[in-house]
Amino acid sequence: MREVGRIDVAELFPELDAELIPLLRGLSEEDWSRPAVGSWTVKDVAAHLLDTAIRRLSFGRDRLPLVPPDRPIQGYEDFVAFLNDLNAVWVRAMKRVSPRILTNLLEKTGAELSEHLAGLDPSGPALFSVAWAGEEASESWFDVAREYTERWHHQQQIRDAVGAPGITGRRLMYPVLDAFLRALPHTYRAVEAGDGTAIAVEITGEAGGEWALVREGGRWQLYEGAPDDPRTRVRMDQDTAWRRMTKGITKEQAAERSEVTGARSLGEPVFGMLSIMA
Repeated sequence: MREVGRIDVAELFPELDAELIPLLRGLSEEDWSRPAVGSWTVKDVAAHLLDTAIRRLSFGRDRLPLVPPDRPIQGYEDFVAFLNDLNAVWVRAMKRVSPRILTNLLEKTGAELSEHLAGLDPSGPALFSVAWAGEEASESWFDVAREYTERWHHQQQIRDAVGAPGITGRRLMYPVLDAFLRALPHTYRAVEAGDGTAIAVEITGEAGGEWALVREGGRWQLYEGAPDDPRTRVRMDQDTAWRRMTKGITKEQAAERSEVTGARSLGEPVFGMLSIMA
């Protein structure tokens, strides 16, 4: 085992966009209207990608002052509700924009976003903390990795909806899974166990890997690699992993598609883990 380290993905954003833009340009009118996730269509998901790119460029690159919430934020659930409303307002407004214009805007802002993110100091403070990992302040590399997971999984939702092949090769998908797994210690924060207790999490497939959650000093610590003598082992394929961690399937569905050996009670929280704001 080795301690989990920095995830460097800035150079991958142009590659992700190189997959997205040709896909969108080839969609039919019917494709743009297909249901993608929840009540959102393919076009709605694409509009959301544009929204997040513009927001990050505006607040991060252009130093636009952050707009204060229009309501009291007294906890995580309040913040999620605020974000959901923010997203919904944009998506509704973009219904008046054609797919062609939307795609052109995504191409332009995607290039600008890639350039901006590549110029950030990875060890500097992030503009936004990665709240789903339990962090109140994050280093820039983690915030950028979080942004990468957002753009990857929303493109996957579009690809699912229109029947296009997924982006599941190791180069572009492994960093997503690696970032998602950083939510494990926060997910287990209320799970008690003796020091030295180890939980192995194995994700199979080309983009998969092994991680270990170990109880040390009364806290859970995350490592890359397999522990020598885990109390519990959770094994799932990469498709199940990303879908569960983005709320695409239920925790019951994820459990049915996975294998738990050892103390099952210690493995069950894995299926409740979400690596998005939800």
